[in-house]
Amino acid sequence: MKELILDILIDSCIDTLKLVPFLFLTYFAMEYVEHKAGEKAKARIAKSGSYGPAVGALLGAAPQCGFSAAASSLYAGRVITVGTLMAVYLSTSDEMLPIFLSEQVPAIDIIKILGLKVLIGLIAGFMLDFGVRHFYKGKKADGPEIHHICEHDHCNCEEEGVLKSALHHTLQITGFIFLISLVLGFIIEFVGAEALGNFITNKPIIGELIAGLIGLIPNCAASVVITQLYLEGALSFGAMMSGLLVGAGIGIAILIRMNEDKKKSAEIIAILYGFGVFFGIIIELLGIGI
Repeated sequence: MKELILDILIDSCIDTLKLVPFLFLTYFAMEYVEHKAGEKAKARIAKSGSYGPAVGALLGAAPQCGFSAAASSLYAGRVITVGTLMAVYLSTSDEMLPIFLSEQVPAIDIIKILGLKVLIGLIAGFMLDFGVRHFYKGKKADGPEIHHICEHDHCNCEEEGVLKSALHHTLQITGFIFLISLVLGFIIEFVGAEALGNFITNKPIIGELIAGLIGLIPNCAASVVITQLYLEGALSFGAMMSGLLVGAGIGIAILIRMNEDKKKSAEIIAILYGFGVFFGIIIELLGIGI
């Protein structure tokens, strides 16, 4: 039992430490804009939202969920649009890529899957931004800006300076991520990957729906389970894609923690789930596979 607890602690530490560089660079950039760059820089960042989903979809495809964590913080500060956030979430590969590489899946197949995730993220991101712009036409969308994150964390960022403020936010969110990883590690260890897999093994439509729910687990274990089940032939390509599209890793937990508008966070998670399941079902119906 002691060894099991120690393994979970070590895994949680490793998973958390992997995200620290992404988080620090994100908060440093945000604090720099807030402290130094002024309103013109903020305006330029806001204008980049028109092509943000394309950039987000490409960045999200990088291994691990670092960019989804960073995107959640950026969205909480309203530095990026909801469409860009969605593009990052949908294209995030988390643990899929390392597992495929370790299992010696052909490079062309990996490229196809990553390309499909990027394409879906790009399409969904632009669709969402278009819908938001159309809905809020002539209105100013309410929401916090970068300095509201400081209020949320109860820090004195204006007095601390850029570097110290970035470290402050990074340490706070790192602690939160560690606790989440630790709790989920214990839950998944005692529930078991096999038990999770039995829920979604080769069940048309239902498989996509349940795989999407598992993908919402803000932990790398979700992508590990889904990827391994697919490689073992227990999961269809469409169901795998549903789970991996929804699986934004720890980014979802950070969104819930950092975004002040909890209703909007719930809407974003629901939309993410809807997109993931929808495209997974479409992929299955069209017979797309590798």
